[in-house]
Amino acid sequence: MDISSRNVVVGPSRAPHRAMYKAMGLDDNDLERPFIGVSHTGNEATPCNIHLGRLAQKAKEGVHDGGATPREFSTIAVSDGIAMGHEGMKSSLVSREIIADSIELMVRAHQYDGLVGIAGCDKSLPGTMMAMARLNLPSIFVYGGTIMPGFFNGKQLTVQDVYEAVGAYDAGQLSLEALKNIENYACPTAGSCGGMFTANTMASISEALGIALPGSASPPAEDERREKMVYDTGLATAKLLEIGLKPREILTFEAFENAITILNAIGGSTNAILHLLALSHEAGVKLTYDDFERVRRRVPHIADLKPGGMYVMNDLDKIGGVPLMLKKLLDRKLLHEDVITVTGKTMKQNLDSITLPPQQNSNIVKPLDTPLYRMGTAVVLKGSLAPDGAVVKMSGVKITKFQGKARVFDREEAAFDAVSKNEIKEGTVVVIRYEGPKGGPGMREMLAVTAAIVGQGLGEKVAMVTDGRFSGATRGFMIGHVAPEAFVGGNIALVNDGDEILIDTETNAINLLIPNEELERRRSKWTPRKPNYESGALAKYASLVGSAAQGAITSPIWQT
Repeated sequence: MDISSRNVVVGPSRAPHRAMYKAMGLDDNDLERPFIGVSHTGNEATPCNIHLGRLAQKAKEGVHDGGATPREFSTIAVSDGIAMGHEGMKSSLVSREIIADSIELMVRAHQYDGLVGIAGCDKSLPGTMMAMARLNLPSIFVYGGTIMPGFFNGKQLTVQDVYEAVGAYDAGQLSLEALKNIENYACPTAGSCGGMFTANTMASISEALGIALPGSASPPAEDERREKMVYDTGLATAKLLEIGLKPREILTFEAFENAITILNAIGGSTNAILHLLALSHEAGVKLTYDDFERVRRRVPHIADLKPGGMYVMNDLDKIGGVPLMLKKLLDRKLLHEDVITVTGKTMKQNLDSITLPPQQNSNIVKPLDTPLYRMGTAVVLKGSLAPDGAVVKMSGVKITKFQGKARVFDREEAAFDAVSKNEIKEGTVVVIRYEGPKGGPGMREMLAVTAAIVGQGLGEKVAMVTDGRFSGATRGFMIGHVAPEAFVGGNIALVNDGDEILIDTETNAINLLIPNEELERRRSKWTPRKPNYESGALAKYASLVGSAAQGAITSPIWQT
């Protein structure tokens, strides 16, 4: 057993270190045990994270009962929902890197031997898993759990409904009183946003990767099973330390293919593409857009979950959660069954040991023979508007082709103002640029804009194209992650109002329909812009971050 913590607490020269531990209530018996960090992203910024400090105590009990000494610490987490629609959203993707960096620093500084990582809101899940891959110490991820759906007038609500209600109100289709009622009832408990948005997508992926315990993704945040799951994770991490199984032995190329499979089967968030590319980089696995497309084409979409569908994570939990999905896919040989997981067993062995509840509603998860869509929903596009790629989520979208005239905005706020004033008409392709990894910086999510468009009834009558991102709650014909981005001179920077843009998800095309000579003429006149931030964390991030097509990872200058 590789016990790094002995560097800190063994020998006469480490008496000062032991003295500091004893000041925190530890005794010699505690110091003789391996040390396992219990990281969480608990804070009062968001309901996704507000309960994580409490869950951490359960994880610590599990670590202790497993024969190790737990050491709790917390890191930041940005609320995407509260940061949405304004300058604050530029901090969201940046926080993924800071979360990974801060966990790495805490573990390295104190020489912990293993790690339990508890996370809730969108970027804290991949950030925590990225740190695990980077550190490569025995580690298990555990999700903080989904929020319960709200109810009003017999309808299940999520935060998506609130954002779309704003669009309906702006269009005169909803009264202020009705908007207030939706606001009051949509988010009733602690937990992450309830649909198959980014947090629930990444939690589902954590099971498919094998970096989390089976069945850990779907129990709600306020369910007593969540506390047991977190305890069991602490216990399992201590056992994992004994067998010496490390994240990079789990996070193989085949495990990432399993992750892409579940992403498409559940109709998950396009953010998962960005995060899986970043996580694979940390794990030393080469993953590209081509891998996403290759897997997507053989995986049917079978889960009818919001934002494109009818149901929420809590509904999926009632019929068996992510293990139900994985078993269905495994039975059709759509998963690599022999990949090793944090249990020390293979994916197949884990799933064979799980007893599923009787299915009460087969509408939530369709049979593979009669799926919602024959192929997966996380589509990668390429063409003259996005030579390096762009992404779109097709769950719930009935059209596959759109051609329209561009209406160009250089900031999200300007686009939102135009939508709010009902200036966006049918047949328009809304282009929002200079919001990419470097240009924003931070690839703002555009939920406020997309939800307003959908709320006005324009979801499939208008398309959007951006070098920014979309929330997992976004639905409609919305294309993000356009690369190269505008800030570095990508072709999206050369679009003019009135240009024709063609998007075709059947041929994976996204093209600016102007002659090459005109494109080159515009390129010759284009000049780079000054960065939006010239100091502080956002400026550091912008100077180090790469393309969305590679996961928007930050690399040391000597690697760029």
